Amino acid sequence: MEQRVSLITLGVPDMEKAAAFYEALGWQRAESPDGVIAFDLISQTLGLYPLAALAEDIGVPEAELGTGAMTLSHNTRSREAVAELLAAAEAAGAEVLKPAQDVFWGGHHGYFRSPDGHVWEIAFNPFSPLAQNGAFRWNGY
Repeated sequence: MEQRVSLITLGVPDMEKAAAFYEALGWQRAESPDGVIAFDLISQTLGLYPLAALAEDIGVPEAELGTGAMTLSHNTRSREAVAELLAAAEAAGAEVLKPAQDVFWGGHHGYFRSPDGHVWEIAFNPFSPLAQNGAFRWNGY
């Protein structure tokens, strides 16, 4: 198995509502078949899929899926961009769980919960600057 994630699929109860949230943050849909909404990322894709259909595909009851205990992270190019993006997410319908603040390891971050309950970390990591195209690597480029 190559060391990468190709597709992140979020099970959501209302795909159009979920897509509208990400579009309000400036994302653009990729062309995709009916029943799937996709947003191409840098070297990955974020897919939105009906929660009930995802549970059926996996073979477990929908109630067992929840949103899981994980976070999706988006790194910014500047410390100031963290608060700006948290504000944009809140304006688009997210709940800010932790406002922008310094972190013990030297970075700056905050968290929001999307309208569908997925938790996103917005972070600036001065030790892992983004590549010109926005790609992230743990120790930078």
